Amino acid sequence: MSDTKWTIQGREFANCNCSYGCPCQFNALPTHGNCWAVVGVEIDKGHHGDTRLDGLRLAGIFKYPGPIHMGNGEALPIVDKRANEAQRNSILRIMSGQDTKPGATMFQVFASMLSKVYDPVFADIDFAVDIDKRRAHLKVAGYIDQRGEPILNPVTGAEHRIRIEPVGGFEFKKAEIGRGWTKTEGPISYELADTYGQFAHLHLCQDGIVN
Repeated sequence: MSDTKWTIQGREFANCNCSYGCPCQFNALPTHGNCWAVVGVEIDKGHHGDTRLDGLRLAGIFKYPGPIHMGNGEALPIVDKRANEAQRNSILRIMSGQDTKPGATMFQVFASMLSKVYDPVFADIDFAVDIDKRRAHLKVAGYIDQRGEPILNPVTGAEHRIRIEPVGGFEFKKAEIGRGWTKTEGPISYELADTYGQFAHLHLCQDGIVN
């Protein structure tokens, strides 16, 4: 870990292949024994050292053959093409867990369990998320087509609202839980349909969640 300090405040939507109540959030094994996940983040305010990151977006496609903690995963990092060279390098260092205390953020944890990382893509990232309404979309041409929606009551059709609030976590303090659909292309391709989705505010730094 270097001496570079960083902080990001932003919003995320993530869709994985688990059931609505993702077992991984409860230290249980994933629903289907493996983990496929696509994440989008918009940085509302942030920096890495002297490099400002305000307003930039990032995304990632992940695929682990078993539970994340068993490793051997692969990932494709995607960075907002509006970022200049310094900003691109900063975002990639954060996404790859560099300049971060081990175990402190989801970036560092997930990156440490990868055996293959594809060359980063710099692209337009069409991303919007409304956390309270549990709605989101993420589109990166040629790589990701994703949407998030609320869970619906199977009897009445009403929108169901439920949250996860980890204590001592490494990603968020609180997440609204919904569902998502994702189709990916490129070096990591798969489809997710009506599976776990989380909508959350992020406030992270090199030491973990900022209280």
